[in-house]
Amino acid sequence: MNARNTDIEPQLRRKAYYERIGVDSMTPLWEVLGALVPHSPKSPAVSHLWKYADVRDRVMEAGTLISAAEAERRVLILENPALRGQSCITQSLYAGLQLIMPGEVAPAHRHTQSALRLVLDGEGAYTAVDGERTTMRRGDFIITPAWTWHDHGNLGDQPVVWLDGLDIPIVRFLDAGFAEKSDSAYQAVVRPEGDALARYGSNMVPVDFYQQTAEPTKVFVYPWERTLASLQAIAAGTPDAHFGHKQRYINPATGRSPMPTMAAFSQLIPAGFETRPYRCTDGTVYVCLSGSAEATVEGKTVRLDENDVLVVPSWHSHQFRAGPEAVLFSYSDRPVQQALGLWREHRT
Repeated sequence: MNARNTDIEPQLRRKAYYERIGVDSMTPLWEVLGALVPHSPKSPAVSHLWKYADVRDRVMEAGTLISAAEAERRVLILENPALRGQSCITQSLYAGLQLIMPGEVAPAHRHTQSALRLVLDGEGAYTAVDGERTTMRRGDFIITPAWTWHDHGNLGDQPVVWLDGLDIPIVRFLDAGFAEKSDSAYQAVVRPEGDALARYGSNMVPVDFYQQTAEPTKVFVYPWERTLASLQAIAAGTPDAHFGHKQRYINPATGRSPMPTMAAFSQLIPAGFETRPYRCTDGTVYVCLSGSAEATVEGKTVRLDENDVLVVPSWHSHQFRAGPEAVLFSYSDRPVQQALGLWREHRT
């Protein structure tokens, strides 16, 4: 028997063996070990930029095709190009652009998925969470925590668009999704607007209020004007080499992330400042809220203008260079990774 036949025979025996054990729904670990336990993260997701100026007309066109009541939520999902058909922007996060037209109501419902809203375009809409409404203004970061009743309405005279960010893929992976529709299209108002922010977001909480660390924040709106004022105040100091001036949003009662599954951040990058390369295990979705910046992800550079959305997958080296002063909002699955002891970063 020659050497070539000697090499082929073990391969044929293994193949036959794999076919036999496949009948019993088994597979050999040694054939897939490298993919299951990689040397470093190798996300199937890719970096991608959605230019708002290019997709805005597509979003508005949806308003002529289906009503908010028919759709329940009129949203165009931002699907990662490498994960098409999976309704996700990274393997753990969902993103979409939601549109509500003047006079419409997106009917009340609740679900076990946590959601955040970042207002991008238009005025006159509101979000209601468990009986309290908040007016939606550009740049506002709004939360609808898991299993809270919420609806949206537009009392103004112009379309309103916001970015939806949800932990749908995480909940789907755990097979833990529940949802319920309300008998009424919108909730009765039981608290005045601003009540939650005043009650829980002013460095005080009610005297008998104690919150478990895993529970979501009672503060469900983080106004853009407050965020911007905070960033501009700290911008008088020296910028961090990797972030510029970056803050994370918190639950004021616990100091933890506003939601147990998703973290949110805002950062100001001074005019002309270039951050140093950085990578982390939490895939992150960025939105440019003001100014403009160049983003370089794994050596490829793109330009972010206002309302553009950029996804940076796990362990992808990235850095930003501001033209004029730029403010970026971002969200990721960092709290989940930190709770499991998995989160890592690397600063160059």
